[in-house]
Amino acid sequence: SDLSIETVEILAAADGRLDPLQQAFREKHALQCGFCTPGILMTMKAFLASRPGASEEEIREALAGNLCRCTGYQNIVKAVLWAGERLRDGADDGEEA
Repeated sequence: SDLSIETVEILAAADGRLDPLQQAFREKHALQCGFCTPGILMTMKAFLASRPGASEEEIREALAGNLCRCTGYQNIVKAVLWAGERLRDGADDGEEA
């Protein structure tokens, strides 16, 4: 089988630069306690790979399977929108981890 499992550790580049989604979570204050963050990052990474131009409503629907008890998802959605914009524009100016 060609099944592979990816974890949040794959997001940071070998040179220590943050993935645009990680950078977005940092810039838009989407990080809370951190318990849900790996699952949300991986869900949104897969989602943005096929839908970088997703609307806020589409992002909220894609997030529906991830529970965060610390926030109302506002900053998470802002971060995903920002990351999608950066991915569409081809921006890659992530900072070192």
